[in-house]
Amino acid sequence: ECSALTTTPRLHRVILFNPNINDSGLPTIDFRFFFFLLINYLIALSCFDVLEEEEKNEKRQKLVRKKQQEAQGEKASRYIENVLKPHREMKLRKLEERFYQMTGEAWKLSSGHKLGGDEGTSQTSFETSNREAAKSQNLPKPLTEFPSPAVQPTCKEIPDLPEEPSQTAEEVVTVALRCPSGNVLRRRFLKSCSSQVLLDWMMRIGYHTSLYSLSTSFPRRPLAVEGGQSLEDVGITVDTVLILEEKEQTN
Repeated sequence: ECSALTTTPRLHRVILFNPNINDSGLPTIDFRFFFFLLINYLIALSCFDVLEEEEKNEKRQKLVRKKQQEAQGEKASRYIENVLKPHREMKLRKLEERFYQMTGEAWKLSSGHKLGGDEGTSQTSFETSNREAAKSQNLPKPLTEFPSPAVQPTCKEIPDLPEEPSQTAEEVVTVALRCPSGNVLRRRFLKSCSSQVLLDWMMRIGYHTSLYSLSTSFPRRPLAVEGGQSLEDVGITVDTVLILEEKEQTN
């Protein structure tokens, strides 16, 4: 009998290649991964540095702006204290002097002297010393009487304003008067009215002609007002704005 030939399959050893395991059986290190992590870390670190630097710059700019604002405020305060305030005080003092001179009360501007005094001082010696001092300095003799108050215009002395014509009347102009206080007053007049009516109007609203004058708004020039000329003669032929301003003070 022929024996049947049996064959057994040969088992072949399968060698699997693991890229992470070297020939010695140890895992290999992928340096590309660590390089990638290093690059990301450096990028994040640089971004953090940039943000920190921007924050520092912003704080620095805020500090500079704050110092500039404080310097500007201090400069403005010094300007107000050293320039504007003395200028206003001097202007008010001049107006007060002018007012008392007009009303004949200039004695109010003097500082005066304290009433009474040491009881032990003799009145005779006081007068003698005053005369000697005045003689040595060639001073004028003191006034014993106060000047009589200047005659002030009253409502009776100011002529009445003409009746205001209607807006639809012929030869009518509207005059707007801008006061130093900022108020604007308006009134209608006939062109044939005397230009003196403008000065009467000033007096009526409380602005004395010796302290204030009238000027045209554009071009800016003094308005020559004369009694013999009409409003049309002095150039007021259409609706006009006049400026009421303080006269220049002369010593």
